[in-house]
Amino acid sequence: MSPKRVGAEGSPSSRWFSFSRWLGIVGKEFIQLRRDRLTFAMIVGIPVIQLVLFGFAINSDPKHLPTALIDFDRSEFSRSIGQALVNTDYFRFVGEAASEAEADLLLATGEVQFVVTIPAGFARELVRGERPSVQVDADATDPMATGNAVAALSAVARTALARELVGPLAPLAAKPGAFEFIVHPRYNPEAISQYNVVPGLIGVILTLTMVLITGLAITRERERGTMENLLSTPATALEVMTGKIVPYVVIGLVQVTLVLALAKLIFDVPMQGSLAALYAAVLLFIAANLTLGLTFSTVAANQLQSMQMTVFFFLPSILLSGFMFPFRGMPGWAQALGELLPLTHILRIVRGIMLKGAGFADIAPHTLPLLLFLLVVAAIALRRFRRTLDS
Repeated sequence: MSPKRVGAEGSPSSRWFSFSRWLGIVGKEFIQLRRDRLTFAMIVGIPVIQLVLFGFAINSDPKHLPTALIDFDRSEFSRSIGQALVNTDYFRFVGEAASEAEADLLLATGEVQFVVTIPAGFARELVRGERPSVQVDADATDPMATGNAVAALSAVARTALARELVGPLAPLAAKPGAFEFIVHPRYNPEAISQYNVVPGLIGVILTLTMVLITGLAITRERERGTMENLLSTPATALEVMTGKIVPYVVIGLVQVTLVLALAKLIFDVPMQGSLAALYAAVLLFIAANLTLGLTFSTVAANQLQSMQMTVFFFLPSILLSGFMFPFRGMPGWAQALGELLPLTHILRIVRGIMLKGAGFADIAPHTLPLLLFLLVVAAIALRRFRRTLDS
């Protein structure tokens, strides 16, 4: 018969729970956390990043939206209407368009959010009491970005000409509105949120999966001990790096095809532009994220650290790219940071192609930042990868 086990404290009950053993385990965990600087930085950094971004950068009521003006009337009334729009703080005139074709181009490229058109003869019709209209074309790809601004137009119609409608024109001021705004929401006239969210998911999904799976590539090789097999081969750093990337490029393209098919079948999201241009831009975006993931894998000591670095990159990307909140609603410093992120530009490209009918020439300004990001990160990844192979 075996003797009864006695705990470290000399009591049989200590085998159920020993306070001293428990304190030892707690102390050990704190020591490991102190040694793992990346984990400690994540514990402190993520709450700080969320507080700063949600407190200062995120704004669901964007104002000072870029607006183009087409003033065919050139009257005192048209100038007052323009000033009244600026006074709402929702509209910021960035220039005048010479024609409707130029205004359409500004909307299609995303340079302006609104185009305000005051027709010729507006003042004459107003004086006659014919209640003329002012046309407002809105880029409605993101309904959240334009909703409040459009809602403010009704108040502008009532108050914009209060100073001008005096004396003989005073009876016009007593009417419900001496003129009216006719809003034309472009690219998403029914304000369907899926038309904005689903195309954006292409960039979000690729950012998370591509950076994550390649970020684990080198660290997994080191942890399994198979890195020595690569070191024993005559393969160069460039050959190993590109060889690890290519399979994930195929996976990324499969993901894009799957999202596009489901977007059409389930949500009936349109495809107005060039599918070839979409795949070309997505291929560039996939390569940029894969090289970033490889860079993370050369820095991280293990797979956990690689995943932590991915989270550090993914969280600002999803918040500052314009996916969750209107990009133009963020302050200037946040927009500057957002312009550095690949997700910001791929969102504009995908939405432009699917909703606005953009082609290769239209997406070129947004592909240049992606290409620059790819070249810079690839150079860093290649340099660090060579150190990894030589070490």
